[in-house]
Order: sequence, then C-alpha cells, then structure tokens
Amino acid sequence: MSLVGAKVLRKEDPSLIRGKGQFVDDITPTGTAYMALATSSEAHGRIRSINTDAAKAMDGVLAVWTSEDVADLPPTPGVPGLERPLLAGDKVRFVGEAIAAVVATSRAVAADAVAAIYADIEPLPANPSIQAALADGSAPLDENIGANVVFAMPIEGTEVDDALAAAPRRSQLHVVNNRCVPTPIEPLVVLADWGPAGATVWATHQAPHKLRTSLAGFFGVSQDTMRVIAPDVGGGFGAKINDTPELYLAPAFSRHLGRPVKYTQTRSECVLNMYHGRAQLADVDVGYDDEGKLLALKVQVTQDNGAYADPTGMGLPALTTTMAAGCYKIPAVAVGWTNVLTNCTPVAAYRGAGRPEASYLIERTVDLVADELGMDPLEVRRKNFIPADEFPYATHSEIAVYDSGDYQASLDELLRIMDYPALQAEQAANRDDPSKPLLGIGFSCWLEIAAFGPAGALEGFGHLGSWESGQVRIQPDGSAIIYTGASPHGQGTVTTLAQIAGDELGIDFDKISVRHGDTATVVQGIGTMGSRATAVAGESVKQAAAQVVERAKVIAAHLLEASPADIEVGDDQFSVAGVPTKSVPWAEVATKSFQNLELPEGMEPGGLEATVHNAPPNFSFPAGAYACVVEIDKATADITVRDMYLVDDCGNVINPLLAEGQVHGGVAQGLAQAMYEEMQYSDEGQPLTGTLMDYLVPAACDLPSFTSSRTVTPTPNNSMGAKGIGESGSVGAPPALVNAAVDALSHLGVKHIDMPVTPQKLFEILRG
Repeated sequence: MSLVGAKVLRKEDPSLIRGKGQFVDDITPTGTAYMALATSSEAHGRIRSINTDAAKAMDGVLAVWTSEDVADLPPTPGVPGLERPLLAGDKVRFVGEAIAAVVATSRAVAADAVAAIYADIEPLPANPSIQAALADGSAPLDENIGANVVFAMPIEGTEVDDALAAAPRRSQLHVVNNRCVPTPIEPLVVLADWGPAGATVWATHQAPHKLRTSLAGFFGVSQDTMRVIAPDVGGGFGAKINDTPELYLAPAFSRHLGRPVKYTQTRSECVLNMYHGRAQLADVDVGYDDEGKLLALKVQVTQDNGAYADPTGMGLPALTTTMAAGCYKIPAVAVGWTNVLTNCTPVAAYRGAGRPEASYLIERTVDLVADELGMDPLEVRRKNFIPADEFPYATHSEIAVYDSGDYQASLDELLRIMDYPALQAEQAANRDDPSKPLLGIGFSCWLEIAAFGPAGALEGFGHLGSWESGQVRIQPDGSAIIYTGASPHGQGTVTTLAQIAGDELGIDFDKISVRHGDTATVVQGIGTMGSRATAVAGESVKQAAAQVVERAKVIAAHLLEASPADIEVGDDQFSVAGVPTKSVPWAEVATKSFQNLELPEGMEPGGLEATVHNAPPNFSFPAGAYACVVEIDKATADITVRDMYLVDDCGNVINPLLAEGQVHGGVAQGLAQAMYEEMQYSDEGQPLTGTLMDYLVPAACDLPSFTSSRTVTPTPNNSMGAKGIGESGSVGAPPALVNAAVDALSHLGVKHIDMPVTPQKLFEILRG
C-alpha cells in the first residue's frame, strides 16, 4: 500500500504527548546565566538617562548593558538605513522596546535587577495608527528620513481609471485588517553558549540556517564556528522568522561572560514584543456591469509597519496586491501600496502574510457588488471565476502566474456538503420570529500564493535562496535517514517527508528517521514559511530518494545477476520483475555499497546517499470555497458561529490527517481575527490589550465543528502535484465570517462591518 495519500499517524507525537519533547527552555548547560530586558513604558520618547547602578550592585548580577555597551556591535539586521538597534539609544519608539539588558545567575535575580533600573524618558508625541502617522504635522519616528512613509509604490497608468469611468456601475470599499498578536504556545527563547571553538545557539526559529548566516556576519566570525539548533519549536506562524535583538544579545553576552546565557520571553513580553501581524488598510474601487461582471479593480493598500521596518513586514503589501484579484478574471486591475512607520510593535509575517488580507478585500468586494445589484453572492462569483481551461493564468502581477485550478468545482463541492436553500429559508423565517436569532450565511472563494520556492522568492528577505535541500542516506542495516532544510514547528513535516521517502525507497515507514533544525547536520537549508515544506522540501526528498534507488538498483542487479532495468523495489527489498522469489534485502544492498569486492565493475564504494536542492519553477496557488453560518442574538447581539463548511484544493494530499489538522488550525486563527483578536493602543500609544486577560484568544469551546471536503487540481510544479495547505484556513475564514455577519444584518441596510465583529459593534447596529 502506498504511504502517500494515507492517514498515517504523526511520528512526532509520541514524545510530545508524553512530555518528552525537547524545547529550548528544556536545555540548561552547566553554568547557564539568565538574561532579562528592561523595556520602555513610553511609546515615543527621548532617553535622557538610564540609571543602572542599583541593578549592577545586586548579588548575582553578572552584567548590565545599555546602548553604550553595545556601541561596537551593528544594529539588528534589517532594511538598510532603518535597522532596529539592539538596545534603544537616543529614542524609544514603542512600548516594550528594550532599553537595557541584564544577565544574572538566576531568572529571579535578573527580573529583580530589571525592576531596579530607572530610565528618564522625555515623552514625545506618539503616532499609534496609520492615520496619526500620516496626519499633517505628525512627528517622524526616524529623524534620518524625516517622514513616516518609508516606501510607496504608486498606481501607474490611466487604464484602470478609464475602465472604472466607463463601467455601468462603480462602488468603493474601505477595509481594515486588524492588528493581530501571533500567540504561539512557546514564546521566543534563545540559549547561546560561546566557547573557545565557537558558538552554539539554540533558538525557537523557523529558519536556523538563515539565523546562522546572520549571526556569523553580525559577529564577524566564520560560519563553521557558528552552529544554530532549532529543536522542538512550539508554533511559529511566521513570527519566528524575524531578526530580533534578543537573538543577538544572548550570544553577545555569552561571548563576553564566557558562559551560556539564556533568554526566555514571558507571555506578556511575547504579546508586546513578538512581531505582530496584519495591521493593514485597503481602499478598493470596483467597476462592474448590471449582470455582475467585474470590469475593473483598483486597490490601494497602506501597511502599518510599526516602529521599525522589518524586511518581511515591508513585503506584506506586495503580496496582498499581487493576489488582490483573487480567483476572478477582471480585465483591468491596478494596485499600489504605502509602508508607514507607527509607534507600535513592528509588524511582520503572520500565518498567510499578505494573502489573508488580499482574500478579505476581494471577497468583501464581491459581496458588496452582489448586494448593490440584489444578486445572490454565489452568482456573482460564478460569473467571474477564471475558467478551468485557462490555466496557467497570467495575472496583473508579474509574480503570479496561477498554476492550476477549478474554482467552480470547489464551489460545487461546497454546495454539495451544505444545504444552502434550507439555510436561506431558515434565515427568512428567523427574521420575523422575535424568539429566533438572526441567521447569516457568508461565502469565501479564496485563493492564495504558496510553495515559496521560485528563484527570487525569498532572497530579498535575507535567505540564501528559495530552494530547499533534501538528503537521503541509507544505513548499512537498510534503514534511512532524511536530512531536510525545512524546520518545522508543528506541521508534521517529519511524518510527511518519511511518507514521501518511504514510497520512493520501498523502505518501511518505521525505519525512516528525519533530521532537521541543526546547521551542523543539515549542511544548508532555507526553512519553513510560505507553505513550502511539502511542495518544495518534500520534492527535494523525493528526488534524492529516487537517485539513491537508481544507484541501489545497479548493486541489486549485480547481486541478482539481472539487468538494472528489471529490478523492482518494495517491502524493504529488491526483486527481479516477474520473479518475486529472486530478491535481495535493502540491508544487504546497503552493506555491499561500502564493499569494493561486492560492487559492479567501475562502481566506487561510498554508500547510498544523495542530496538535492530543489527550486520549483513557479509558486503554487491553493484555493478553496468556504461557507460560514452565524447566529446573532437579537437582544444581546452575541454572535455564534453555528456551522463552518470547508472545501480546500491543495493539489494532491500526502497525508489527509495532517492536511485536515492544518486547515482546522488555520480556520481557528482566521475566525479569531474575524471575531476576537485586535491589538489596540491608546492615543498615547499605550497598549490597551497587552495581556491575554484583555486580548481575546478563543479556546476550543468558542469554535464550531467543521464539515470538510476537498477538490484536487494538481500543480505541475512538482512531481507530487502538492500545492501546500499550511496557511489556507487563515486565508479563507475571515471573509466568510464577515460576509455572514453582514448577510445577517443586510435587511437593516448594513453594507460592511470591520473586523473583529464583536457583540458591541453588532449591538450598536441593532440599536440603530
């Protein structure tokens, strides 16, 4: 039986569910000291002085540093000219920014020392929002550039304006993607141990090779003396790709003190300091005809980058505008964007990274068009889908050429698993019954860009390239070790790659192990982000396994006195086609591969292994159709998600169990953004939702059961036909929820509701 396509239980789980996993905070070398950070309580201010005398005098304190103590070190890697300092020097730019660092013999002493540090900060006017940062007379965060706009891509040409002017109908929509806090179960943790031979750094990171390269360059040492290990990582969601000061301060302290130094972020620090997501505005202008045909689309995106322009955060509006037309064929499309600095936590990638924002703006726009025309929203979608026979489909963006898709098939499957007419009848009946809740039905025919792998896709973000490495090595006993540059943080990558390799090698699944996350064992790698682990890393493993099998078949043919072309592999052995009794086990072939006298003439010994660096020719474009059914209490305005119907097209699926888990997790995060989560700041830039007491993250009881299905349009970009599915749920869920809420209230003239859709907002609407 083929392993690919089977619901195989995760290899990772036995150790994790028994509490036997190894996370960075579980590792404590002898002599470990502990780092803590003193942070700013002002959103914007000039540092007059920092008094560290009391902290330095405390027993157990080993070092206290301010910006003066790290003056000989470069800033944190970032956008040239806009880099974030390791420790704030002249100014602070957001609440939570580090102004001093302490290392002590225990966590408790380090925390006490931080509390003893006094900073005299002169408050300056704060810009806690895009509107404030762009207002006339607003204070610039970076005096070197003298403005809060750090990049602008204007809309070029007049074609779209002409098309909009000529359209029979035209509508505008302003949408807000609320600022979200990526709350992984494990906050940021880094442990550095710098010895005579170099440094070993353990970190909760999604791209250990990228971090290794950055650290070596930062400290001016050769990469062979800098080892980075990402062991078990408790979630990342894009937030653990970023270069933050903690990752550089801990190694700097370790080198200075000659002992291991560990920093473990508290949950409150995680909320304030782990780079946030979304925080984006979009203004949409759409032209269409009386039958619902979309004729022109103009989108202007404004990205809140927070206090420092992270390279990943700077790229978010580029991804949003690339995918702004979604799965629709629109003759004229034009996009532009602006990056803005504010006195808030910096913004970078968060699950979906630009694609949920795009899906939200276009799916809300389609519903608005349907409402203006009095049409069913599904009919407008059907009229505008890109036909299945037009792939590959070149979009308005040079980046995006859609690989494959059948959007109508996904919608048809969605309508098969839900009873839309019955829901519509129930909705109409409930409106006239005071005892029944208002019912809303919302749809989202979403599309995203995934499998970040084509040349140029990641190089601009400090990566070595956009390929991914895979190495397959057969042990003399016939077991196999897979080495991958992917660095998982909950995706089940170990299981997936073992399935792919097992099918190709014909070796038992339990005899295959997967190694990752260590720059000393995996020679090079890019990491895990952009739904690339299966489509890019999995393909590299498959290709490497195929190369190993070809070499092994030559040896097996020699041992069996047959032609390599007649050798078949499976069930841990090689056999001759048509003669199943004539076989040799993998273990024997693997052992012979090291023995000169047992090899065919001309073959050198050296074992059975191969390494592949796979770079696909294009991105992949997963898609799907979601429906959300909400109930809104007419008296209290409490909103409940009653049903969620999900149809995903991620190409061919390697492990349905893992794919379902990824969808469920992504949908949970998408619904959380749409209903619960929003990082808010006061006019002075003070966080109003700075802890999990007031920043609402849903629990399992807050989410509905899901009814799921799939359609399949394989991608031509890899031999498996796999597109990726890690971010899909977060892309498709928010517009479905908001469309449902608007649908529930449309009889009251409601056209749009900004996320999060809270009972307070709904109460105000119901009360007129």
